[in-house]
Amino acid sequence: MSVGAPRGLASSGQKPIAEILHPLSAAEEPLSVTVNVGGDKEAGLTNGTPVETSSPASASSLFNRLQLDDDLEADVRDLYASTETRDLFVTVDDPKKHVSTMETYITYRVSTKTTRIEFDLPEYCVRRRYQDFDWLRIKLEDSQPTHLIPPLPEKFVMKGVVDRFSEEFVETRMKALDKFLKRVADHPVLSFNPHLNAFLSAKDLNKRQGLALLTKVGESVKHVAGGYKLRARPPEFCAMGEYLDTFSQKLGTIDRIAQRILKEQSEYLTELREYGTVYSSWAGSEEELQRPLEGVAGCVTTCCRALEDQSENMSQDFLPVLREYVLYIESMKNVLRKRDQSQAEYEGRLEAAILRKQEDRTPMPVEVEKCQDKVECFNADLKADWERWQSNKRQDFKQLLTGMADKNINHYEKCQAAWESLITLLQDKQTEDKTSETN
Repeated sequence: MSVGAPRGLASSGQKPIAEILHPLSAAEEPLSVTVNVGGDKEAGLTNGTPVETSSPASASSLFNRLQLDDDLEADVRDLYASTETRDLFVTVDDPKKHVSTMETYITYRVSTKTTRIEFDLPEYCVRRRYQDFDWLRIKLEDSQPTHLIPPLPEKFVMKGVVDRFSEEFVETRMKALDKFLKRVADHPVLSFNPHLNAFLSAKDLNKRQGLALLTKVGESVKHVAGGYKLRARPPEFCAMGEYLDTFSQKLGTIDRIAQRILKEQSEYLTELREYGTVYSSWAGSEEELQRPLEGVAGCVTTCCRALEDQSENMSQDFLPVLREYVLYIESMKNVLRKRDQSQAEYEGRLEAAILRKQEDRTPMPVEVEKCQDKVECFNADLKADWERWQSNKRQDFKQLLTGMADKNINHYEKCQAAWESLITLLQDKQTEDKTSETN
């Protein structure tokens, strides 16, 4: 059987996307859109908020000189290089609440700047709600089955959040939607998808178009691979699956423990506030101890504020990243399953063709070669997306862990400075008392 190179290796970047016919692509009528004209800080490694200190050997100054590993500079260079070559910039911001007789919902402003010829204008500004983002992701999964589609934040209320219209919840969701859209816009294949173009530029999305679309891989798997058991997943993809299982378990454990810590911090914060109030009340009835007691109350208040900042960082910055990667793992497993189904389809057709050839010496059907092309395309696209995902993961977790370390250092330095100021106050009070006794 003579099989040529896969025709769908869009991830290789050898041809413009418009010239590449993906072997898994399904025919679909072009989208009808109405264009509306309208009007980012790139993820990077930072050391968080610097803490001023007079000691050159303080924890913060040592931390600021820390490098997490040897390839740190290489990752940063890759990030800058990708920024220089980008020609599509998207931002999700400005959430607004809409109240009608039928429903209440939030919309977000989606701003686009681009130099691509696929867009009629260089800038767009539209408003989208969560279900529009969900529509986009579904269309990307349908039309690009071989690629990893970034996850959306969960539709329903997140753990620990009661009001989905609260400022904190809306802010967290907005950041997650912004990250989702940026990941899609930065992808060398997904960013050229016509559904993304419509999402970014259409005044009103005609979301009914193409809802009946079934990808060729979905149809063929359903009818051909339904009763076929995969012989063996290639070792490299087995390693991917094992890594995802282990990574998922670790993230799940960290998430559960972090949730408990956050709950305990909230309970401790309640007790700490009450603890400080007692000292303030006591100071009003003890003239001799008024200044020391007020100093203790002030220290407790400072510690409360520092703990509030630490808890806010964990709930708004740390936990959402963990949750995103838990969802990312599910997306990656889904693509792996599709790849296995495609392989099962190919093996099933190949075995059937070999049996027929042995019986009547018929040539190998073209459909078998097409199935092999699909498998090779799946393999190439999945490998490219896996490498891209691993690179993004390293950068995200370096930034996350660096920020977490710095926030903790900042928290304890604030608490330490507060209690050290109390010692100074007590020493001054002791000196004053001795002077009074001498006089």
